[in-house]
Amino acid sequence: MDNKTLRVFGYVRVSTDNQLENYSIDEQVERIKGYCIAKGWTLLHTYTDGGFSGGNTNRPALQQLLVEVRQGNADAVVVYKLDRLSRSQKDTLTLIEDDLLAHGTDFVSINENFDTSSPFGRAMIGILSVFAQLEKDQITERFTMGRIGRSKAGYYHGGAYAPLGYTYTNGLLVVDPHNAALVQEIFDRFLAGESINHIWTMMEGRHASKWSAAKISIILKNSTYIGKVKFKGVEYDGIHEPIISAETFHSANRLLCSPQRIDGLRKGQTTPFRATTLLSGLIYCDRCGAQYARAHGCYKCYSRAKTSRNRIIDPDCYNDHWLIDDLDELVIGELTKLSNHEDIIESLLERHAQNPKIDPKEIHTRISDIDAQIAKIIDLYQISAIPMADLTARINQLRMEQDELRKSLDDQVLSQADIETFLTAIAQFQTSFADADLMQRRLIVSSLVHAVKIDGKQVKVEWNV
Repeated sequence: MDNKTLRVFGYVRVSTDNQLENYSIDEQVERIKGYCIAKGWTLLHTYTDGGFSGGNTNRPALQQLLVEVRQGNADAVVVYKLDRLSRSQKDTLTLIEDDLLAHGTDFVSINENFDTSSPFGRAMIGILSVFAQLEKDQITERFTMGRIGRSKAGYYHGGAYAPLGYTYTNGLLVVDPHNAALVQEIFDRFLAGESINHIWTMMEGRHASKWSAAKISIILKNSTYIGKVKFKGVEYDGIHEPIISAETFHSANRLLCSPQRIDGLRKGQTTPFRATTLLSGLIYCDRCGAQYARAHGCYKCYSRAKTSRNRIIDPDCYNDHWLIDDLDELVIGELTKLSNHEDIIESLLERHAQNPKIDPKEIHTRISDIDAQIAKIIDLYQISAIPMADLTARINQLRMEQDELRKSLDDQVLSQADIETFLTAIAQFQTSFADADLMQRRLIVSSLVHAVKIDGKQVKVEWNV
């Protein structure tokens, strides 16, 4: 670009968190003025975006500048530093090539000491825009790592709105006693057999705030209530006070996902257990694997009854029907035998205890080791020529291993909760089963019985431990 008198526009930008950098708005403006005076150019106007990120081009002053450029009112645009135009590689090249050069306007960056009137200047802008993009990506990565670190330290970061039952004060979750009692009541009612819709209607009738079935479901699934915090699908131990016990939470979520409840919802039922028989959803054919359905006073294999095509597994299955009263009585007898013989319960629990166990301390140590490995890999990228794709693949493998390790910890907690639920259900069977209604009886049975397998006249009850 020669030194003839050119019409020039300046452009300056400072994002909110960059005010402490050495190139404030005033500093940029003065540098651009001095540069144009030295070159003998006419500085028509300097457009200023204060408090706008360079991550996108949706900035008012920049858009006004581009209008002037498209109207052919400038020979060049001058900035103090390349990343003042944009921190995005794609946006930088688009602005320069499609908006400036396409309308006969050159681009000059004072700090990098080049302009687009020379081939070298154009090549350098492409190179430097890559580094601007890299810096933006590194900022994003540091922010994400900060969020992960905060989660690992147990801090909730769900935004300004805390879950029902808590207030969000100075970055911490604090129990709100009044609403915490509502959360506890929701869990208690659901575990007592009430439907989500019934709980929703009851809450809306008693409390002024807006309720919905979805809100009740979200509350039941929110692990924040047992002292957990979550980021990017991974749970960590929180530092806030739990509202719900782990046993209650896992029991409720087990009930939410129970086959009989899901089956009931598919049929349009509004309660988890609106079935009219004690064992619906628990009985399976031990020959073809299909479930048993209620039909004309009997439990019948779906494959044989053929009342629902999508439930037929073997159309040639001829497993026996069972009278509803007979099978119910048989299973209740097995439950009575179980509840009256501690040796049977101890045998079940002993067998459960023999399953492979994990050492939580070892798991946490390995998770920390993986974090250290990932940090080393990131450092390695900055000083080595190893392809980024290879490093990314290795980091992804380590992340997957971490996810599996955390899942194993959660499974162990759930396993212990299953035992506690099982023992509680035995006590409930002993004390309240005889006087309970059908819904309450089904809840007790489903907490104890995993499946009832039928092979002709043979019946096998599989327990939940």
